[in-house]
Amino acid sequence: MIIEQSHFLFVSLYIFAISIGGLLLNRRNIIILLISIELMLLAINLQFVIFSVFLDDIIGQINALLILTVAAAESAIGLALLVVYYRIKGTISINKINLLHG
Repeated sequence: MIIEQSHFLFVSLYIFAISIGGLLLNRRNIIILLISIELMLLAINLQFVIFSVFLDDIIGQINALLILTVAAAESAIGLALLVVYYRIKGTISINKINLLHG
């Protein structure tokens, strides 16, 4: 069986759909929301790499590395903010967060 480009694109689509489901179905846990955003970026990176390989161009792989770098920084800063917020308030539940209101 030959693995075609469409098989990889369906895997990327499934990963993206799971991340959208995580964002829409979970409104209470901030960590799950961060994981869902990371899954979205992973699906996009997978598509960049798929098209890069099948088009024989390295620009997609370079873009994927740049997006991975930004995603790692976003994850580290987001988790650091959650740790600080948990130390101050004692909870990270979205229902209890009133600090962000103007």
